[in-house]
Parts: sequence; C-alpha cells; structure tokens
Amino acid sequence: MKIACFLALFVFFSPSFSQTKSIGIFDNAADIGKPKNAGFSRYDENTQTYFLKGSGYNIWFNRDEFQYLYKKIGGNFILTGNFEFTGGAGNSHRKIGWMIRESSDEGAASVNAVVHGDGLTVLQWRPLRGAYMRDPEDEVFYAKKSVFRTIQLERTGNKVTMRVANWGEPLQEVAGQEMPNLKDSVLVGLFISSHDSDKIEEAKVWNVRLDKPVPETYHPNPQVKLPRVAGVVGCRLETMDVFTGNRNVIRESATRFEAPNWMPDGKRLLYNEGGSLYTIAVEGGTPEKLNTGTADRINNDHGISFNGKMLAISHSTPGPGGGSTVYVLPLAGGTPKQVTEQTPSYWHGWAPNGKDVVLVGMRNGSKIYNLYKVDINTLAETALTANTTGHVDGPEYSPDGRYIYYNANPTGTMQIWRMKPDGTAKEQLTFDEYHSWFPHISPDGKWMTMISFPTDIEPNSHPSYKKVMLRLMPVSGGAPKVIAYLYGGQGSLNVNSWSPDSRHIAFVSNSEKK
Repeated sequence: MKIACFLALFVFFSPSFSQTKSIGIFDNAADIGKPKNAGFSRYDENTQTYFLKGSGYNIWFNRDEFQYLYKKIGGNFILTGNFEFTGGAGNSHRKIGWMIRESSDEGAASVNAVVHGDGLTVLQWRPLRGAYMRDPEDEVFYAKKSVFRTIQLERTGNKVTMRVANWGEPLQEVAGQEMPNLKDSVLVGLFISSHDSDKIEEAKVWNVRLDKPVPETYHPNPQVKLPRVAGVVGCRLETMDVFTGNRNVIRESATRFEAPNWMPDGKRLLYNEGGSLYTIAVEGGTPEKLNTGTADRINNDHGISFNGKMLAISHSTPGPGGGSTVYVLPLAGGTPKQVTEQTPSYWHGWAPNGKDVVLVGMRNGSKIYNLYKVDINTLAETALTANTTGHVDGPEYSPDGRYIYYNANPTGTMQIWRMKPDGTAKEQLTFDEYHSWFPHISPDGKWMTMISFPTDIEPNSHPSYKKVMLRLMPVSGGAPKVIAYLYGGQGSLNVNSWSPDSRHIAFVSNSEKK
C-alpha cells in the first residue's frame, strides 16, 4: 500500500503529468516542455469557470514551458473568453491567453494571444517547429491591470487574428498573422506560464466559447454573392447576469432553436424550435412542449403579456396567400386566436393594458415594412409609421406604457428609436457605427438591451451567423455598454428575454456542430 501511494504521488507531481479526463469543453490538460513545477487545470461546472495553475521559464525563443488545457480541432474557429490572474502578484512577464499549437512538442509551431502580468498584450507566433518566437513591434499595454479582459483568437483559412476588450467595450483588433504552414488539425486551448521556473501562477477563465462558424461558398468574382452552405447549425441557450457579464450555457443542440422569453415565475424559459414552442428550467434539463393547438409553424417572434397570462405568437399559415400571421393564446397553452388579417405580420410587443399588440408588417402591396398596433379584441389595426425611409422593426412597449421602442435606419445605420404609443414624437436614442436591433426594456423600466451587428452588413438586414455584440443601455440615457460577444444574430435576441428581477437575460448563440 505504501508503494502504491508513493507511485500515485509521483505521477501527480511529475512535470510530465497529463490529465486525460475531459475538462469542460477541452479534452486534455498537460504541462508542455517539462517545467520544474507541475501544473494543473480544473473546471467548475456550477460557475462554468476554468482554473489553471502553471509554471515554466517562458513561452519564447525556440521552446516553451507552460500548462495547457486543450482539444484538437480543424477548420475555421473563434475562441473567446475572459481571463484574470489570481493568487497575488507575480512576475511582470507571466502569461495567460489562447494558444493554437501544432502539437504538444515543446518547440512546436504555434500562434498565441497573450496577456502578460504587467498588461502587455500581444500576438506572438512560431512559424515552424524549433524556430524562434516572433511578435510585432506595436505591442499594446493596458493601464487597468485589475480589470479583466476578453481575449479572442480567430482562425480563418491561413490567417489568425487577435482581438481584446476591457469590460463594456467593443473588441479591438491587436494583430493578424498569416500562418500558411500550420496544419488544418491543431491543438487549441487555454494556457498559463509563470516566466519563473520556481513559481506557480494561477488564473481563472470564464465565458469560454469555442465557435465553429458556418462554412461559406466563395466565388472568384467578388461581385457574385453565393448563399451559405446548407447544413446543421448548432445552438446554445444561455443566460447571463447583465451587470457582471457572467454567462451560463443551459442547453446545447445540433438543431436550430431561437428567441428565448423568460417565464413570469422566473423559473423557466420559453423558446421556439422546429415550428413549436418549448419550455425549459433556467438551470437546464428536459424541454417540455407547449400546447399551441394547430399553430405548428411558429417563428422567432413570440412573447408574454405584462400580466403573465397571455402569449402572442407569429405563425406562418400554409397555402396561397399565407405568411407570418399573429395569434394570441393563454400562456398555459390552448387554441390560438388570429388577430391579424394581412400578411406578413410579425409580433414584437404587448401593450401594458393587455389589449393591444405591436407588430411589423407589409400592407397593401408595399415592399416596405412598417409598424402597426392591433386591438386583439376588435382586430382594429393602426399604422404607427408611414412613408418609411429604410427599414423599421422590433417595436416594444416600455412597462409604463409611455413609449414604444424600435429600431430604424433612416440615417443609413440601424439605430434604436422610441416614439409615443400613437406614433408621434419619434426620437433617436443611439448614435454609433453599429447596426443595432431589437431594443428590450427590463421589467423595472431602467435598462435596455439590444443586439448590435458589425458595420459590414446591410443596414436593413439582421442575418444569422455573425460576430455580434449584446449591449446594455440605461433607459434614462447614456452610452451602450457591451455585455457579451457571440457568434449569432437572427434568433439570438429577437424578443424580450429579461428575467422578472431585471438582472438576467437569456439568448441563443451559434456554433456549427459536426
């Protein structure tokens, strides 16, 4: 027994010790380059946080020493996470970040998104096995060392790009590097190196996402626009504390689902998948199908009345003249009642009085979307916008009923606006370069979330599968603050998904599943 215990301790503390059990989304953890002190990695399922301990002389010159938590993948990918040193002060050149590595050899080719203990932020790379590590001249320092950073590393073909951000800010590109000799199948993961062989450093990493973008078809003529390759699109259902940015994945699927609403009891979420609606506990678990009668082609525009009793859905009616049509039914389930006669009609908001809904639609042969208010009892429809320049969408009442918030692009970029419930006093609220959609007001009336698309999309479109941001803005005024970076878009945040306590939201992110 004494011999067995001694051998177990030797294996655990040996510099070559390797963890082979799956750790979160990663498959392996190992010390690379045989550092003097063994490292270790673990995953906390409750907080979905990774904790790394590692030593090593450096990740530099023609060989490296560090602790590596990784998995093997191929093709294009986007790696994103929040990084922070823990455990007190250490060497100013200690390193944490993302690494793409050709193998576990100490001198392997690699490209690394690195943040040092003193705030130095840089992309560094070793183009070939045994070559000296390189980095660009224009290194970046961050003054607020105590503020955590988001680090993103993306591979597209041969190019690898590093981006970083401090809390609340958009991602900024640090550098990009062509890596033509890097194999398609590589190791990717988190790393830590102490830059001091006698010391072990510690770090935590959270909101870790490994996204596989949907493949696209390209044509040598840039004027030819080809559709994306059809295929299975994976989805994650996530919840987030909007004030800390902490995110939790509660469901993953290789099939597509969209647009969560938070249920009034605060315990479950509602979302659409395959034309139906499902509920799921906020901690995850087995989804339950909601009874929506004959409505089995429900899209991602659905939501719950302020009194928590009724549900509005947008359901595509089959046959000639069919299209998205708005219905209402009890939240507990039942037979839907049609409330719009013309199509297309996409629901987006309940009035606090529980009698009116607001929607987006095309009318009288027009090819332009406008906003409309409909009385669900009389079916009387009132136009709120007319002679629209550009596109309007996403109308939603504030909880006090004073305003309808929406997005519009009369100035060329999609911005957030509001107006009075009768359609007067239109007022622009955001003024920046991003295309922002779907303003959602918190139950306490103090905060607004939105999804912001990159500058290179068409202003009147909100496509799937883009690098987007979720942003938070005080309803009383102020600049929007970034609270999440994700690969998503259409279906991620189309409808109000605030929790009843006005602290959390739910949304969907995407990643290709093989």
